[in-house]
Amino acid sequence: MPPHLELNSGFPGLRLAFQAIVNVHTGQCFGHEVLLRGWEGCQDLAALELLDHCHAAGRLLDLEIAIRSKVGEMAPLFPVLAQGALFLNLDARSADHLEVLLGSVQGKLQGAFAHVVTEIAAMPAGEGDSAYPAKLMRRGGGMVAVDRFGATPHSLALLTGCNPDFIKIDRSLITGLDRDARKRVVLAQIIGMAHTLGVEVIAVGIENGRELMVCRELGLDLVQGNFINSPQEDLQRLSSGYTHVEVLAREDRRQRQIDQKWVLQQMDQVPAILADAPMSEIFERFARSSDNAYAPVVDHSGRPLGIVRERDTKNYAYSSFGKDLIANKSLGRQVRDFIVRCPIADIGTPLDQMLALYAAVEETEGILLSDHMVYRGFLSARSLIRAMHEKTLARARDENPLSKLPGNVVINEYVADCVTGGAGAVLAYIDFDNFKPFNDTYGFRQGDRAILLFAELCRKRADPQTWFVGHIGGDDFFVGISHTSRDEAVEAIGGLIERFASDAESFYDHEARQRRCITAQDREGHVKSFPLLSASAVLFVLPPGCCDISVDDVASAIAARKKEAKASPNKLVVVEAISADQEAAGS
Repeated sequence: MPPHLELNSGFPGLRLAFQAIVNVHTGQCFGHEVLLRGWEGCQDLAALELLDHCHAAGRLLDLEIAIRSKVGEMAPLFPVLAQGALFLNLDARSADHLEVLLGSVQGKLQGAFAHVVTEIAAMPAGEGDSAYPAKLMRRGGGMVAVDRFGATPHSLALLTGCNPDFIKIDRSLITGLDRDARKRVVLAQIIGMAHTLGVEVIAVGIENGRELMVCRELGLDLVQGNFINSPQEDLQRLSSGYTHVEVLAREDRRQRQIDQKWVLQQMDQVPAILADAPMSEIFERFARSSDNAYAPVVDHSGRPLGIVRERDTKNYAYSSFGKDLIANKSLGRQVRDFIVRCPIADIGTPLDQMLALYAAVEETEGILLSDHMVYRGFLSARSLIRAMHEKTLARARDENPLSKLPGNVVINEYVADCVTGGAGAVLAYIDFDNFKPFNDTYGFRQGDRAILLFAELCRKRADPQTWFVGHIGGDDFFVGISHTSRDEAVEAIGGLIERFASDAESFYDHEARQRRCITAQDREGHVKSFPLLSASAVLFVLPPGCCDISVDDVASAIAARKKEAKASPNKLVVVEAISADQEAAGS
């Protein structure tokens, strides 16, 4: 019989389950959320109705204490559980009794777990008090998470009023994220806002690998859902790491890889200090180094919490009795009491997003950089400007001088990332049909206008979260689309080709448009008729999990079908790669 966590006799039938909260970059378990089970048999109540029932009976606080007590009893028996963070929901109606709750069991939990995170959720007006005592919840190093963020407008009030460490994005914003561009835009803005405030973001309700990959690319920090691991009552099934998450996130996107190089070169490697270190270490740090007016602060797992600024400690450091006063244990002043929130970004975050983070906060010292949620370095304003400058120079050297689109170097890096990452994509090679006779007849300036027209059509059609557009050279273009199906890609590229053929007619004179052709010499010098300018495409479909082919294989497959695409009625041919899983299933 696997061990279950059943509550005491005061709450018959109720059990506890744990669901993993995982680092989206590594698959390592960050912690677990405690969930109630067995309420289905309590007079057929729904979960929220059960809480209402307990509140009406005056037993809600008893339930909160019973849950925490039982978790505390089992923690020493399961190291995987105790070594991570513990996420516990707090009903708003229990907030008034938080002092009692903390005094009874919360202190023991904070000694048993790496972190104890209190999850709070805004209650609609008239259904509970949402004025949570944030300072009490943080007593002894506790942390705060806003649950169901985005489900109601009240969650914004908690973000500004409680200064949380985490926000948990409501499942309604995650479901279908890979197919809904509007949701991706909204979520990207929420993530940017949270990171600007130094708050980490958790996605709840991940049900498949596509949703997970989009969450990672948008910059989420942690993920939770049945795709990661379903809620477990059998604690022996908990794990410290989830390989399938690590495999899907193994390769960062092309943009993140490129930007990361500039960030690593320019960031300041300022040593961090522990949040519970004595204040004397801070004073010694600032006394030794006149260059740094700040010190990054981390917890015992290396997670960045913020910075301590020298100017905030001067009243103590330079006062006759200041250092003695702050060292007095009865005053309770610790390093964590001087922490100032600072924008936090994963080291793989695109530089453009880092610049937006920095610009959004007034008087910030810079950006704390983390690598898989562990402090890596600090990006000051000067370092950020240098990194942006280096990136701009590198981009200028590679981009096509006419279209200003990325050139061959970046295109090859993108294709390499797609074939090794295993996330799946559709790669489209597009070139013009009958461009040479058009260019010879109307001149290179008109030819350049046709190239610029197609580049602009690509920019307008592209979804910045899923499209990559490059210019190979001349009349050859490249488009990569992630998180899409074969049919969606065919429709998108087909529509792009049709729009170009229609708009390109404006470059011809009236007679040519009437005849639907022009007369010009071919490459051998023979005079013949040529149709109006159009474009054709070869689409290479790279399914998820297909990482056993090379970049050269992709290029060869596309080159072999170019003539077929030009002869096709819809100017489009699709080549489908076979993943290892598909090949095994076929055999």
